[in-house]
Amino acid sequence: MRTTGLLIVAMALAGCTAAPQQSSLTTPPPPPPSPTTTPSQLDFPQRPRAVPLDRVDPCAVLTADQRMALSLDNPPSAYVEPSFGSARACTIRSTTSGNVARIALVLASGADVWLSENAQVDYTVSAIEGFAAITVRTPDVHDVCNVEIDVADGQFLDVMFRDGGNSTAVQQDHLCLGAQRVAEAAMASLLQKR
Repeated sequence: MRTTGLLIVAMALAGCTAAPQQSSLTTPPPPPPSPTTTPSQLDFPQRPRAVPLDRVDPCAVLTADQRMALSLDNPPSAYVEPSFGSARACTIRSTTSGNVARIALVLASGADVWLSENAQVDYTVSAIEGFAAITVRTPDVHDVCNVEIDVADGQFLDVMFRDGGNSTAVQQDHLCLGAQRVAEAAMASLLQKR
C-alpha cells in the first residue's frame, strides 16, 4: 500500500514537471505586422473650411507682389490642363532661376486621388494654412515636384514646380521646396480673396 502511495505521488509530480524552456535563439520571432499600404482620408488633417475653386482665375491666384517674391518674373500664361479633367491652369516662368511654376484648379476629383495605389507616386502629407497638402514625387521623374492641396470636396489646388531646362539640372528637393513656397503663397492669397 505504501508503494502504491509513492507511485501515485511520483506520477503526480511527473505530471507537474515543467517542459524545458525554448531558447530565443531556436524559436523564430513572430512575423512583423503587415505594413498598411492603403492610406485613407484619415491621413488628412481636418479642412478648416471649404475654398471652392469654381470661379477662380488661375493666373490671378498669385498677386504681382507674390510672383516677384517667388522670382516668377515672366507674365502668367493661362491654358487648360487635359490630364486633370480639363482643369484651368496657369504657368509662370522665372528668368532668374529658369524654373517654371504651374497652378491648376482641379474640379474633377479630390486630392485623395494621390493616396490611391493607382497613382503610383511617392508622397508625404503635411498642412498649409490648416489644409492637407500632399507633396508628390513621381518615381523616375526627377525634374518636377507637385504639391496638391485639399481645398473642397471633389476639388484640389495643384501646384507644380519644374526645372525649365537649366544647363545644370535642379535637384528635386529644391524643386519640392519651390512647389511648397508657391503653394503657401497661393493658399494665403486664396484665403484672403474667399
